[in-house]
Amino acid sequence: MSQDFVSLTEVAGDDVSAEQIERMARRYFWAGQYCKDRDVLEVACGSGQGVGYLASQARSMTAGDYSAPLLEMARQHYGSRVRFEQFDAQQMPFPDRSFDVVVIFEAIYYIPDADRFFAEARRVLRPGGQLLIATANKDLFDFNPSPHSHQYFGVMEFERTLAAHGFTCRYWGDTPLEGVSLIQRVLRPIKALAVKFNLIPDSMAGKKLLKRLVFGGLQKMPSEITEASAPRVAPIPLSAGEPDRAHKVLFCAASLGQAPS
Repeated sequence: MSQDFVSLTEVAGDDVSAEQIERMARRYFWAGQYCKDRDVLEVACGSGQGVGYLASQARSMTAGDYSAPLLEMARQHYGSRVRFEQFDAQQMPFPDRSFDVVVIFEAIYYIPDADRFFAEARRVLRPGGQLLIATANKDLFDFNPSPHSHQYFGVMEFERTLAAHGFTCRYWGDTPLEGVSLIQRVLRPIKALAVKFNLIPDSMAGKKLLKRLVFGGLQKMPSEITEASAPRVAPIPLSAGEPDRAHKVLFCAASLGQAPS
């Protein structure tokens, strides 16, 4: 992989919507229940907004990313609190059965060969371990893929692919579409046309302008998610047998050897 992902990643101090911050916090709150007193690895941690929260729950916390500049931002914020390593998710530098939980949020689509990552996750997980994934929902009619992405997974793709690697999965939806603002609902067909004709800007500056139009006032992305970052809202359980078209974000808990609770 040659992309360093800095240009694609929103880091501390960037202007983002309140909804983005809440979505980020909720996925880490969801993951925290699996990380309690466990040895945890976050893959593709970016500049580390969720690492501190997971570390507060875990027995031990390791985090890493492909991008050296993003890791430097994380290290500057956390200092010696968390162990950070630079690595490729397709070839992780850890012994077999090193972790109880592997987390990858909003990054699975940037990995050129997701099967290699799934195989690596299985290798470094202990029996009964959990692979936790959060990703944008590809099955929405107005879905807009990120620049430089390779493959998106919906419920059906996760079910088929992760089963082949020995995982048993459960799924949840976050950010129900029925709960978003009226302007977001009204603009969905327009967004779908813009995606179809490649009119959505790729740059962060262009996306920031769109966010101001859709969400109004923006906020600064925090360096670290805390309990005060967002209300705790439980995700909605989903069926494993059909695509979800009612939520912006999918959560997948994939277990080795037993169904996750």
